[in-house]
Amino acid sequence: MQNSRQQQPSSFFFISSYSFFCFILLFHTTFLYGIAFCSTNSNNNEASALFSWLHSSSSPPPLLLSNWNIHDSNPCNWTCITCSTLGFVTEITIESTPLELPLPSNLSSFKFLQKLVISDSNLTGQIPQDIGDCTSLTVLDLSSNNLVGSIPSSIRKLHNLVNLSLNSNQLSGKIPVELSNCIGLKSLLLFDNQLSGVIPKELGKLSNLEVLRAGGNKDIVGKIPEQFGECINLTVLGLADTRISGSLPVSLGKLSKLQTLSIYTTMLSGEIPRELGNCSELVDLFLYENSLSGSIPPELGKLQNLQQLFLWQNSLVGAIPEDIGNCTSLRKIDFSLNSISGSIPLSLGNLLNLEEFMISDNNVSGSIPSSLSNAKNLQQLQVDTNQLSGLIPPELGQLSNLMVFFAWQNQLEGSIPSSLGNCSTLQALDLSRNTLNGSVPASLFCLQNLTKLLLISNDLSGSIPSEIGSCSSLVRLRLGNNRITGSIPKTIGSLKSLNFLDLSGNQLSGPVPEEIVGCSELQMIDLSGNNLEGPLQNSLSTLYSLQVLDASSNKFSGPVPASLGHLVSLSKLILGKNLLSGLIPASLSLCSNLQLLDLSSNQLTGSIPAELVRMESLEIALNLSCNFLSGQIPAQISALSKLSMLDLSHNQLEGNLQPLEELDNLVSLNVSYNKFSGYLPDNKLFRQLSPKDLAGNQGLCTSGQDYCFVKDSGTALNANEAKKSRRIKVAIGLLIALTVIMIVMGITAVIKARRTIRDDDSELGESWSWQFIPFQKLNFTVEQVLRRLVDRNIIGKGCSGVVYRAEMDSGEVIAVKKLWPTTDAGEVLDEKTRVRDSFSAEVRTLGSIRHKNIVRFLGCCWNRKARLLIFDYMPNGSLSSLLHERTGTCLEWELRYRILLGAAQGIAYLHHDCVPPIVHRDIKANNILIGIQFEPYIADFGLAKLVDDGDFGRSSNTVAGSYGYIAPEYGYMMKITEKSDVYSYGIVLLEVLTGKQPIDPTIPDGLHVVDWVRQKKGLDVLDPRLLSRPESEIEEMTQALGIAMLCVNPSPEERPTMRDIAAMLKEIKQEREESAKFDALLKDSPANDGNKCSSGGVMAASSSVPMMQRLNSKINNNTSFSVSSLLHSSYSAKMGF
Repeated sequence: MQNSRQQQPSSFFFISSYSFFCFILLFHTTFLYGIAFCSTNSNNNEASALFSWLHSSSSPPPLLLSNWNIHDSNPCNWTCITCSTLGFVTEITIESTPLELPLPSNLSSFKFLQKLVISDSNLTGQIPQDIGDCTSLTVLDLSSNNLVGSIPSSIRKLHNLVNLSLNSNQLSGKIPVELSNCIGLKSLLLFDNQLSGVIPKELGKLSNLEVLRAGGNKDIVGKIPEQFGECINLTVLGLADTRISGSLPVSLGKLSKLQTLSIYTTMLSGEIPRELGNCSELVDLFLYENSLSGSIPPELGKLQNLQQLFLWQNSLVGAIPEDIGNCTSLRKIDFSLNSISGSIPLSLGNLLNLEEFMISDNNVSGSIPSSLSNAKNLQQLQVDTNQLSGLIPPELGQLSNLMVFFAWQNQLEGSIPSSLGNCSTLQALDLSRNTLNGSVPASLFCLQNLTKLLLISNDLSGSIPSEIGSCSSLVRLRLGNNRITGSIPKTIGSLKSLNFLDLSGNQLSGPVPEEIVGCSELQMIDLSGNNLEGPLQNSLSTLYSLQVLDASSNKFSGPVPASLGHLVSLSKLILGKNLLSGLIPASLSLCSNLQLLDLSSNQLTGSIPAELVRMESLEIALNLSCNFLSGQIPAQISALSKLSMLDLSHNQLEGNLQPLEELDNLVSLNVSYNKFSGYLPDNKLFRQLSPKDLAGNQGLCTSGQDYCFVKDSGTALNANEAKKSRRIKVAIGLLIALTVIMIVMGITAVIKARRTIRDDDSELGESWSWQFIPFQKLNFTVEQVLRRLVDRNIIGKGCSGVVYRAEMDSGEVIAVKKLWPTTDAGEVLDEKTRVRDSFSAEVRTLGSIRHKNIVRFLGCCWNRKARLLIFDYMPNGSLSSLLHERTGTCLEWELRYRILLGAAQGIAYLHHDCVPPIVHRDIKANNILIGIQFEPYIADFGLAKLVDDGDFGRSSNTVAGSYGYIAPEYGYMMKITEKSDVYSYGIVLLEVLTGKQPIDPTIPDGLHVVDWVRQKKGLDVLDPRLLSRPESEIEEMTQALGIAMLCVNPSPEERPTMRDIAAMLKEIKQEREESAKFDALLKDSPANDGNKCSSGGVMAASSSVPMMQRLNSKINNNTSFSVSSLLHSSYSAKMGF
């Protein structure tokens, strides 16, 4: 009994232990089952969400995602999906797969998602706010898609985020300050979007940040925050191609780990901080295309890891510091397009890894140091357009890797070293515009990779080496304007790749070798200004790619080869000032692309072939002057409707000039010293024609004579008097009608003005509620704006409204334009849905525009009585005020050019990059505003309309533009197109170049500036304050003058596009050496005596030089092969980040 009692506790303990064990086992099983159930349920939710997203579009899913099957409820088996051990989706990675879907809107289903990568997959729509619910995310990559909208503020909840890549989309709005909450962020990629506003200084709190790239957002403004100096782990900082301004923060010198600093093509100013020398890990420093000033800091010499140093196109001065030679890792240096002076440091010889050294367009003097030959890896040496002197070091021949050597436009002397023939990889050699002498080294033609050899305008002599035929790779050979003698070697026919041959302005003699036919790729031949003789070879007609043939000013004899008609690609044929005889071959009319034909100053006889004057392509010039041509002008000449210049002077032509009446596009005509008779055609050209252009024709009845030397003068004069009488009667009738109309309009205006005065007091008052739409983040209210709209703040008035300068309470200064009222006092407007007239047009237009040369639109507000537009304020006023109102200052050409180019680019954006295109309608100097760095901004869209708005492209019932700037077609057709803006821009171009307003009181006889320029000669039209500029700048001005005359062509169809204009303006600046290629061709040579044919220019005419420059521009820009192939190019593309 006692034993049984003693065993009872033991049995109880055993039973209790067993029960507890069963309980634990049951609980564990239930727990695992619960987890499995939750995991399975989660799998189903995630799978359903993914499947629904993939099939939310009507397009079939991509093949890569074909196994995303709703019947397989476990997404862990799907491609591009990674799961945790518990079965939750942790990674979604889809790259370079065409989805054409919006980003999933049900991201909250993925609670454990750590990595979301959907890049280069054509995602659309916006980034959803619930992205912030994926709090486990460490990587978010949505780059290279088509996402729009703003970056959601909910991103602040992603505390674990390490990499954020939103680059290469169409995201807009500001960079959210909330990103500073993502304290673990190491990589932030926002580049190539449409983000705007300032860079938040709070990003400086991201102490773990290693990469920050926000470049390519053209509307990012403001300064670089000083706080970036606290991002001590930063290795890459990229803010290129934005509107960042101000100076580089000194605090960047704290970034000891920084490897790449890329802030190019922005609005940076000030000096390069010497503290950058403390960034000891810096590898790439890209600060080009800014407005940086001062000198290059010597402290940069401490950067032992620096490999690329690009500072081109700034305003840097001073010498290149010797310390740069301490940067022994440097591979590429580009200091081009600055104002650097001093000499090339000898220490550059220490840079043994140097591959590119470019200092073009500076003021560097001294000699080219021979120590550069130590840089055995040197591939590009560009020192052109400086003031270098002395000899070319023979040691440069040791650079076996040299590919490009440009030293043109310096003061180099001595002979060309034959050792350059040892640079076996040399592809381009340009030593033009120096004072080099001696002969052309034969060794240069042993370079099997040489494609371009340019030695223009030196003092070279001797003959062309026969070894020229060995250089089979040669594409461009230019030896013009030297003293080279002898004949053209027959071996030149071995140059199968040659497309540009310029031997002009030498002393070559003998015939053109027939072997030239072997140069089957030739597109341009210039043999002008030599002593070449003999007949023109028929073999030239087999050069089917030929587009320009200039053999003028030689001693060629015999007939003009009829076989030249086979050259269907020929656009310019210039054979003036030779001894050619016989008839003009009618077969030349087969040259269907011919734009310019010059056969002047020869011994040609016979009549003008009718076939020749039926060539519609002939639009630049036809010069047949100084020959022995006879007969009448063919009636078919009216087909030359595009022709700009016609010179028939000094021949024996007869008959009347009526066939010329239809040539509406002519800007230059000379028919002097012939046998013409009769009356002049009654059109604008002949009324403005100089008497010198008609001299020597005794039978012509010219303007201002009381009688005419013709037999039926009495009858003709009576008819003329009757015609004059009819004109007077018509004029009187029109005058009376116009007077009545003006009286009626005046009465109407007075009545409306009185109504306006009654309403003005209340239109800005509180009795009317205001609607306000900001387009940027603004720190002021409508009430603050309204208080500043008082008379003392008015800074201008235009055809669409009055402009105020308004300083807000915060100190910010803005411009406010109050549009003129356009409705009657009793007319009621719906405040929320209807904004009328110019206000509606301007808001819709400006709200869609983002460009660095278009004034930034901050917002708009309106009520029933008033409409206000809010813009950035431009402290330097307008282009008009700079040109005409500031006394004692002269706007230099460089600044004028930059303003013209920027304005052209802004208008080109409106015309070509906006959908639909936008016509400004009121381009004028007053509407080109000038920023703090003298950058231009197109403003005042009070008259802007979208081209596809109803019937607007065809006509308009409101006055479009300002007096003096309005295109002529508006006057008789009420037609407004992009070409109307082109005309107005052309007037602005003339205004900048001449310093005169369109209707200027200093222009005699009340002429418009266009007509005045056409009447004047050469440099006489340029602003006198610019005439002291260097010859190269004067040349650029005359080229710009030619572009202006293209813009103001009376025919809208013949005007270039704004994109073409911007390209032409760039070209005359960047490649000035070639822009004067045909200057000698188009010299002004008035035909006022009998000496023209013996001493005149090849394309002599009496019209003004601006017209010639216009033709020159056509020559350079209408050539069907690439203009850049004719011009000096920088050869290497400027590299950036």
